[in-house]
Amino acid sequence: MTASHIQHVSTIISAKWICPVRPINTTLEDHSIIIDQDRIVDIIETKNVASLYETDQHYQLHHHIVTPGLINAHTHAAMNLFRGFADDQPLHTWLNESIWPLEKKWVTPDFVHDGTLIACAEMLKSGITTFNEMYFYPESASRAIKQSGIRANIGLFVMEYPSNYANDGEDYLMKGLEARDRWRDEALITSSLAPHAPYSVSDKTLNQVLTYANQLNLTIHMHVHETEEEIKASLAEYQMRPLERLNRLGIVSPQFMAVHSVYLNHEDLTTLSKESASVIHCPTSNLKLGSGFADIAALQKHGINVCIGTDGSASNNKQDVLHDMQLASLLTKGLTKNPAMQDAKTSLEMVTINGAKALGLEDHIGSIEKGKYADLTVFDMDHISTLPMFDPMSHLVYAASREEVSHVWVNGLLQYEEGHLTSIDIKACKDIALRWQLKLKQNI
Repeated sequence: MTASHIQHVSTIISAKWICPVRPINTTLEDHSIIIDQDRIVDIIETKNVASLYETDQHYQLHHHIVTPGLINAHTHAAMNLFRGFADDQPLHTWLNESIWPLEKKWVTPDFVHDGTLIACAEMLKSGITTFNEMYFYPESASRAIKQSGIRANIGLFVMEYPSNYANDGEDYLMKGLEARDRWRDEALITSSLAPHAPYSVSDKTLNQVLTYANQLNLTIHMHVHETEEEIKASLAEYQMRPLERLNRLGIVSPQFMAVHSVYLNHEDLTTLSKESASVIHCPTSNLKLGSGFADIAALQKHGINVCIGTDGSASNNKQDVLHDMQLASLLTKGLTKNPAMQDAKTSLEMVTINGAKALGLEDHIGSIEKGKYADLTVFDMDHISTLPMFDPMSHLVYAASREEVSHVWVNGLLQYEEGHLTSIDIKACKDIALRWQLKLKQNI
């Protein structure tokens, strides 16, 4: 090929290993990812790059693994400001005696903006390129997200109980939809409807949620079957389990994301499978709150799409989806007494393509393929803790940590490199966190 036929592109990433997720269970060695603007345009052997492409931004990553950008499928980002505030409490006590009173006193638009910005910084440094958000004041969250350069799906939070943000189900819905109108044209932000939980949202409001979801083609993101108490209360009030109630209302569908799903019986599993819903597994949060943990082997046996979420930092303490992925794999092996369960390939899918599928974004992100957005996470494996290495994908799951994350691209733009964030001032975030720490200490 003559020089005149060499294509100029935005970025070339040449890496020792690429784990593209699709095709399944593939590891490419000495390959390059070709990026033009926001898209992946080619994946080729590195030895062929010079004859086909040229760029002003060529990254030579000789000891690194490149994966699709990690997806945190459930969090409450602003709760980073509550990190460690109410540890070692069961869910009911944690919510009713610590978190909800704290939120009533302190959660404002500024709180949500500041907490979300700090969470975005932590997530980018942890290799997360997309997160699925659920909290008050979504417009304030959107400002922080736009500032950070991360990709996000913002849940329009809904419940019946009054808060600083809204008064009742209808008020939450109207305010959420108005906020969505203001970010609808943002390339990196999508939306879902986020009713809090079956016990905090009425049938009337759930019917409204479903109507808007169908009209606007939005996913639905909801805490479901997190504790045994939730199920007992539903049986007492509705004479049916929460998932059965949601299914009768038409909520359970391919657009439905059931967060936690710790306590599922055969009928629940059959419903989720039949309706092609997704489950978001939050193992650290569930264990820390003493709620138990989801039976991932049973979910997978029923063909249910399972992805991983951190939950908020008040119940997990870290926005580290890689750690939750590793924990999920070990829990499944221990629960089933089968070390072959939730292998490395399956685990990596749970924090990439499975999360993308749950969000309705699998045609755009979640794997390294031509035509998809260039959302990429890079791990530097030249560390004493990751050497020697015989299987890169296995090492990602069982040996690597977020400390090995070296580069993160979102939508073709480099947002993190070797300890430095492109769009967020880390020192400013530390200052913000310390200011809120001083304010919140009044409650301790």
